[in-house]
Amino acid sequence: MDQKGIDSFTNLRVWIIGASSGIGEACAKALIHQGAKVALSSRRVERLNAIAAHATINNALVVPLDITNQKQLEQGYETILNSWGSIDLLLFVSGIYTPQRATDFDFQIAEQTIEANLLGPMRAVALVLPEMLRRHSGHIAIVGSVAGYSGLPKALAYGPSKAAIIHFCETLYYDLLPEGISVHMISPGFVATEATAKNDFEMPALISAQEAADEILSGIQKGEFDIHFPKRFSRFLKFLRILPYPLYFWIVRRFVKI
Repeated sequence: MDQKGIDSFTNLRVWIIGASSGIGEACAKALIHQGAKVALSSRRVERLNAIAAHATINNALVVPLDITNQKQLEQGYETILNSWGSIDLLLFVSGIYTPQRATDFDFQIAEQTIEANLLGPMRAVALVLPEMLRRHSGHIAIVGSVAGYSGLPKALAYGPSKAAIIHFCETLYYDLLPEGISVHMISPGFVATEATAKNDFEMPALISAQEAADEILSGIQKGEFDIHFPKRFSRFLKFLRILPYPLYFWIVRRFVKI
């Protein structure tokens, strides 16, 4: 049994969490262009208002919130339900990235990373699931990272947070497929955003946020569970994780110049 795709985004009710910049902003603008009704969430309300200005009247809701704040998240979802009745797609893009190695380990940064990158999407999914389960329809799409495939340099906290997202999405898929709810696990490689601008190393197969948005929306429409890109990079990392550890670590040290 395959999960459902989406024929058209026109009039689809989409909640994008992390819509103010990068991949989230690119997805929001693309969905608005395709006629979707888009609820835009992040902490930066000015950026959200600017994106909403691209939409026709009543096709965009600005719902500012902090995904680490349960009350704000609940109030934001209530605002959307009061306006639209329900949502068809939750697209969770929000996250934080702070490069970190074991030689400079800061537990506070690790705690903040797990709070935003793992518990944040879990909070959002827990909110939207009851209504989707009642309808036996809906889509849940969560942006993780290829950094979750296996241990990589400078990803001491970020990598584990994204590895947990992979497990979370796999279990969601298993549980929700019989319920008619589609799950989309999104694993980008390097994308040119405010977050990756912190990197002080050459990023292989770097793509634009618009290219990432195109991959994501195309995968969701096709009903794909495992949406990973760019393929020339993500497939290489998928291959690495099946290798014996001595060979894996040798390749990483040889080819990852960090």
